[in-house]
Amino acid sequence: MQKEMLAPASVLVLWSLVMLVWMALARLPALAKLGGLANAKPGGRGQDLEGVLPDAINWKSHNYSHLMEQPTLFYAVSAILALTGASAVDVALAWTYVGIRIVHSLWQALVNRVPIRFALFMASTLVLATLAIRAVAITLT
Repeated sequence: MQKEMLAPASVLVLWSLVMLVWMALARLPALAKLGGLANAKPGGRGQDLEGVLPDAINWKSHNYSHLMEQPTLFYAVSAILALTGASAVDVALAWTYVGIRIVHSLWQALVNRVPIRFALFMASTLVLATLAIRAVAITLT
């Protein structure tokens, strides 16, 4: 089950790159309307675009940032379980986590109504917590 446990993590990495490209494809034309990157202040950061670009464009950036946060724990727990002997349940939980995170991304990037987004976040967090507990159990026995 080693390879099977790593597949969901690989898919989430690829999805994160899809969100990066989507963010760039949304932001660059909007920035061009403001004069392009040449007018950006030295040392500027993505956060500087809050209130400058339309919210719906910034949503892609917000989601990309989110994919750099909690999923890092998912990558670690996936590696721990893959190295110590993931079960079919672990693999199913990992795929569930990735599926929820992809739905969360699409929701945040396109609709971004907070109650649903929060529910998706909490669901993925519960799945991740379950994976973490399973990783602790397998490493302590």
